[in-house]
Amino acid sequence: MSDPSATPTGQTPGDSTLGGGRPPRARVRLKKRRILAVGLPLIALAGISLVFGMMMAVAADLPSLEQLPQVASRKNSILYDVRKRPLTTLTSNDGRVIVSTRQISPNIKNAVIGIEDERFYSNAGVDLRGIGRAFYQDVVKGGAVQGGSTITQQFVKYARKAQNDRTIFEKAREAALAFHLTRKWSKDKILTEYLNSIYFGNGAYGIEAAARTYFGSLPENQGCGTGEERRCASIVTPSEAAMLAAIIASPSAFDPIAHPQAATRRRNIVLRKMFDQGKITSDEYRTGLLDPIPTQLTLPRLDTPDGSEYFVSWVRQSLVDHVGAQRAFEGNLRVRTTLDLDLQRAAEQAIQSQLSWEGGPTSAMVVIDNASGEVRAMVGGRDYNQQPFNLATQGQRQPGSAMKPFILARALSDGISPGTVFPSRKREFKVPGGGGEVFVVNNFDKKYLGSASIADALTYSDNSVFAALGIQVGTKRVANMAQRMGIRTPVSSNPAMTLGGLKEGVTPLDMAHAYETFASGGLRVSGSLGAADDGPVGIDSIKRVNGDQKLVPLESNRKKLTRVLSPAVAASATNLLQGPVNFGSAKRAQWGGFAAGKTGTTENSGDAWFVGFTHRWTVAVWVGYPEGLRPMLTEFGGDAVTGGTFPALIWREFILRGEQILNERRIREAAGKTSDPPLGDTSTGTAAPSTDGVATTPSATTPADTPSATPAPDKQTPAPKAPSAPSKTPTPTPPTPTPTPTPQTPSGGGTPATGGASPTG
Repeated sequence: MSDPSATPTGQTPGDSTLGGGRPPRARVRLKKRRILAVGLPLIALAGISLVFGMMMAVAADLPSLEQLPQVASRKNSILYDVRKRPLTTLTSNDGRVIVSTRQISPNIKNAVIGIEDERFYSNAGVDLRGIGRAFYQDVVKGGAVQGGSTITQQFVKYARKAQNDRTIFEKAREAALAFHLTRKWSKDKILTEYLNSIYFGNGAYGIEAAARTYFGSLPENQGCGTGEERRCASIVTPSEAAMLAAIIASPSAFDPIAHPQAATRRRNIVLRKMFDQGKITSDEYRTGLLDPIPTQLTLPRLDTPDGSEYFVSWVRQSLVDHVGAQRAFEGNLRVRTTLDLDLQRAAEQAIQSQLSWEGGPTSAMVVIDNASGEVRAMVGGRDYNQQPFNLATQGQRQPGSAMKPFILARALSDGISPGTVFPSRKREFKVPGGGGEVFVVNNFDKKYLGSASIADALTYSDNSVFAALGIQVGTKRVANMAQRMGIRTPVSSNPAMTLGGLKEGVTPLDMAHAYETFASGGLRVSGSLGAADDGPVGIDSIKRVNGDQKLVPLESNRKKLTRVLSPAVAASATNLLQGPVNFGSAKRAQWGGFAAGKTGTTENSGDAWFVGFTHRWTVAVWVGYPEGLRPMLTEFGGDAVTGGTFPALIWREFILRGEQILNERRIREAAGKTSDPPLGDTSTGTAAPSTDGVATTPSATTPADTPSATPAPDKQTPAPKAPSAPSKTPTPTPPTPTPTPTPQTPSGGGTPATGGASPTG
């Protein structure tokens, strides 16, 4: 009997050719081959047609990429203060001067190509690896398209105003247009148009404006830009070209004025690229590494109310960071800032009331509204047109004992009682990893309390107590606390930081922002339109004018709150910070209402601070010489300048003037008068459109014309008052006027601070 499962002779298992038929599996394979043979060419043809169609579609965009016609067709944006009064028409430096390829130094071309697209002359305008990364980021990870663009693609992005549209589809369109562009334009034309279109920071739009802004003040460049053959961009050195190329990646992060260390590192990378690519010699490379970076700017006069130039220059960069340079300058925007022109004038007058003589120290001030985190006033120096360096936002100075509240915040958060007693005497601390190095701490004027609680030590700015406390809680943890509260520059963790001796200083803007965390009950207040890294806010809302001349809202500032301190810790710190004002080193800041804050004075009175807050505002005041660390040992009526002298007096004067301004507003509003009185000589002199309709809808945040909703801290018994000499408030006697020194880069370092005022106030 045959086995039904047996395989017939000559057949293999699975073979179904019985009866002479073809195997079904073979027929399937044959069908697949036929489909592939027909389908693949069709797919390829479809792909080619798609690419060809895209190329033809984007070809129509080519004429619009020419920069000269674009400049002629755009309209400038306008800035207003928070009460809708015009500040300025926003223009880039020199109106963005367009230069030809022969007016651009080969050094610039080599530097930009070296750092941005070293295969620029050989590629087809497209970086396939960049597109691959873009696809992965957008499709696989669901994020925004990142990096990898060629110079040609970057130019297309800038020219098409697509800086904020970074989807994979926009990236593909840019790639197609870049590919097509390389077949229509020469590489030199593409590079020239690119250099004419990009933003270099500090209002410098285009390579010629950038060369004038950063290097036009140098003696060897005097007069550049005055003729066709004397363009500033045509005479830059390799080192200068490397600096300009370094800025392109991030005009904010690599700003040589605001961030000299980061800018220098980036510049040196560009120089190395140029050397490796054979564009500069070894001597040029070594010399370039030693060349100083720009220390001052050559800027045209800002047509804005006198005194508001520093704020306008700061908020201009903030706007560029949010919407891109092209849209900021030429997007026909209406930008309502947070500046209050009345409070700005009050801030200037407060400083002038104390520091009015030529050749003496100057002051920087920042006023922040506690309820919204918005900057209401900013003074960045004596005269913007003579010294455009903004001391309020860029002047990184040593804080001295104004650093102590961050130690206090850390200690209170760790549960350490304000009544904890420490020795008050000369102290010596071993420096960890210092090879036997000792950190010696003295009080100001070598005066000590014998022993003091944390509360007393804060009131009388006792260095020995706070050095011990800071080392006990951990200097790294104190540094972290300061940065969480709002300090954005790196904070040192060496023992000297307990007295404000930092490797890199702090700015008045950041100090005001950080102290505001106390005033707001432990919440760091920032906003969606604030500066980078959750910084203070300078923009309230952004609108644009459409084709029908109607305002279209784009974005309003949304307040962001980050819990840093517990409410209990913030309240306790606030109560303790009333001590310096009521009984200690800041008694001259008393104004008749609630005030809390801390003084700071560095060695030889090189820097003097008072940072304090009321229920309404947090105000940081710095006093010193802008050209570097210079002692102020006799400027206060023959005595040394400390945080409790000029800074405290300026702070008090502003609070009194500011309160008067708001009281007068309430009276006018009660009488039905809603408009502000004339500002006198604060007129911009610029024909700006009427503010009617500039802000037709209520802003997300409005000026605080009523006291902050933040409740006043619970009253506590103030720290016991140590024996002290009667407080004196001498009338400052200006020294004999001396010629104003040549402005230099304000010091970002300096010697470690010795701390604040003496135990006698």
